[in-house]
Amino acid sequence: MRGDTLLLGIGNLLWADDGFGVRALAALHQAYRFPASVRLIDGGTQGLYLLPCVEAARRLLVFDAIDCGLAPGTLRVLRDGAIDLSLGAGKLSPHQSGFVEVLAHAALAGRAPEQTVLIGVQPAQLGDFGGSLSEPVRARLPDALALALAVLAGWGVPGRARATAPRTALLAPSLEIGAYEAGRPSENDACRAGDVRFLARRSAALPRDSD
Repeated sequence: MRGDTLLLGIGNLLWADDGFGVRALAALHQAYRFPASVRLIDGGTQGLYLLPCVEAARRLLVFDAIDCGLAPGTLRVLRDGAIDLSLGAGKLSPHQSGFVEVLAHAALAGRAPEQTVLIGVQPAQLGDFGGSLSEPVRARLPDALALALAVLAGWGVPGRARATAPRTALLAPSLEIGAYEAGRPSENDACRAGDVRFLARRSAALPRDSD
C-alpha cells in the first residue's frame, strides 16, 4: 500500500540560497506537526536515491531553489504537469536533472505521485561556498511555509502549531541555521580552499628551499 504524503526539501546547505529547500522543510518541521501519514525528508542532493520515497508517496510537496530569472526572493508554486514543462524549458534549478529524472522514472514505472507541488524561490546567491541564505530568500521562508500549509490543508493533512520543540530535529545541531551561521568564519577569515587568500597564506607558510 502506498504512503500518503511526502514533504521533500532539496538543496545543498553549503551553497547559500541553494539550501532554501532544506531550510524551509526544517523550519516547517520545527514549527508544525503533522498526521502520521505525512513524512518529511531532507533530500539534500541525493537525486535518484530519492526515487523509492517518491514512488511510495501518493502526494508530494517539494521545496527547492529554482532559477526562473525573476527578482531574488520571488516565490513560485508549480503543480503536476507544470513542473515537468517548466523543468524542461530551461535552467530552472541547480538540481534540475536529478529532480526531472526522479519524476520521469516514477512516471515510467507507473508510480508517480497522484499530486505534486513544487514551492520554489528565486535565489540571489548560489556561489558562496559555506554561505547561508541571502536576506531576500530568508525573508520569504514564512511565506513559503504558509503556501505549503495551505496545500497540505487542501490535501486533508493540515499542520498543527507545536507547543514545544520536536523531539527529533530534522538537521544535525551544527547545521541548524543559528549554529551554522554562528560557526561560520568572517568573510576576511574564511580562507576557503581555492580562495586566493587561502592560497597566498598557504604559499607564505611553506618552507622554501635554500639555494
